[in-house]
Amino acid sequence: MSYQCPLCHHALITRSGGFECENNHQFDSAKEGYVNLMPVQHKRSKQPGDNVDMMQARRRFLAAEQYHQMREAVAELCLKYTENTPRQILDIGCGEGYYTAYIANKLAEQSNCATCYGLDISKVAIRYAAKRYTSKYMQFCVASSHRLPFANNSLDAVVRIYAPCQEQELERVLTAQGVIITVTPAARHLYQLREQVYSDVHLHDEAAEAIAGFELVEESKLGYDMNLTGEQADDLLQMTPFAWKANEALRTQLRAAPELICEADFMIRVYKRH
Repeated sequence: MSYQCPLCHHALITRSGGFECENNHQFDSAKEGYVNLMPVQHKRSKQPGDNVDMMQARRRFLAAEQYHQMREAVAELCLKYTENTPRQILDIGCGEGYYTAYIANKLAEQSNCATCYGLDISKVAIRYAAKRYTSKYMQFCVASSHRLPFANNSLDAVVRIYAPCQEQELERVLTAQGVIITVTPAARHLYQLREQVYSDVHLHDEAAEAIAGFELVEESKLGYDMNLTGEQADDLLQMTPFAWKANEALRTQLRAAPELICEADFMIRVYKRH
């Protein structure tokens, strides 16, 4: 399987140095190996997605493997629900490829035709991912999650870890047996970190989202304590939506702390077509 043209929606054919469709829309592969399928007219800003500082903070935090238990659980679900399929999987909002690469390597242990696609709107993040992870079992592209550059009924699973996507697009690109695997915050996710920012901390809502055309077939909760250094706590803060509420004094305080015990608390769900 290959990509679909984001302009006319015809299949993109591999050519020397990139891709093109039958209408002669051409997309060059970058030297790092990814392809940019985000036309200028689809952008809402000059450089959409996370900036360099946010990306580097996330990269440092994930490299410490504090989220590995969640990553392992998601990879196991990918294996379970794509058995006896071509194992074409999309990781939406993949960032620097931390989850994409792990899933791809797990799939490669069982199938030599599997591919895990990493998609993100941030060119900075995708450039880093493609440069770091070069296995033939993974491909990276810059694209919008609201206009997925994949053909109808072409994917066996879509992974969404805190990533938005239009329901119609999910229904369009997944096969009849395709699944959506989502990760969202459970009640006490990052409770101790949020205590540093807010005077009154509310628990996250654990209600499952309704996705049109799909039914919830599996749900689990994964919680554990993370023992963070001050630097890791600050990096984690920069990954969160509430980072903008934290002033520099708080960040300085976090970085200086010898440790912070913080809860990781995830809801992991699998949705399948009705």
